[in-house]
Amino acid sequence: MAPRPGKDGNIWRMIWKYKALYLISIPSILYFLIFKYIPLGGSIIAFQEYNIFKGFGGSEWVGFAHFAEMFRHYDFLRILKNTVLIGLYDLVFAFPAPIILALLLNELRLVMFKRVVQTVVYMPHFLSWVVIAGMSVAILSPTTGILNQLLGWFGFDPLYFLGDNAYIRGVLIGSGVWRDTGYGTILYLAALAGINPELYEAAQIDGANRWKQTLRITLPALLPTIMILFLLHIGKFLDFGFERVWVFLNALNTENGEILDTYIYRAGLLSQQYSYTTAVGIFKSLVGLALVMTGNFFSRKTTGESLY
Repeated sequence: MAPRPGKDGNIWRMIWKYKALYLISIPSILYFLIFKYIPLGGSIIAFQEYNIFKGFGGSEWVGFAHFAEMFRHYDFLRILKNTVLIGLYDLVFAFPAPIILALLLNELRLVMFKRVVQTVVYMPHFLSWVVIAGMSVAILSPTTGILNQLLGWFGFDPLYFLGDNAYIRGVLIGSGVWRDTGYGTILYLAALAGINPELYEAAQIDGANRWKQTLRITLPALLPTIMILFLLHIGKFLDFGFERVWVFLNALNTENGEILDTYIYRAGLLSQQYSYTTAVGIFKSLVGLALVMTGNFFSRKTTGESLY
């Protein structure tokens, strides 16, 4: 890490001294400027009645009218509720899954077997959501799906998982857990590899079994990594992902399955309500920013770990 500039404030001398570091950071800075910050200027259409032919300069200014319309819309609260619930389920079930899997993998002693298991659980992450949706349709089919075949063997009636509002949220969360849990273990396994083995040897001498070693050594060592990833996760609380949901939606499960991302696509691109859906997008981003700042504050106060 480069030291802070001296009291003489000679920043240029410091930049010249560490010019190699600043040089290799330029591509990343340009990437964020071009693809992340400059497009933010387009958010101005949320405060206009944007006309694609008149452009930013010629479109009529309407202030916060689109934000007010958003909260008055008969469907908005239902879609917001779906987004919050799905985000909450993802936080409760999907976030701890890589931690648990990493702890289990860490207990494996046969190196070859451990590598095989790691490879198998990593692979689903590289499948597209379209492929996963196709596999889910085949597995969950009420007539030929293996899951309903198993239910039939135990005397249960077949369930139409993708055609019933009651199951769509479970399908969305379950498919995400299956796809990303293995890949999510990478950072936790890296953190586990950094723990000093002498701590475990000392604990064994003191009579601690594997469970106590996990509670007293492994989990405290993982806590900084868990907190940082938790803060990053809650920043995406309302940003569940368009493609992930869109491929599972149909007319029978939209009531409980539609989220803000799919609503923005349907109302913004298909119905050409650009200004209105930009307002919805800004609302979603502001909620995410507020959650990150709140979580970061409490994390710094309670654990000493924070993003900034």
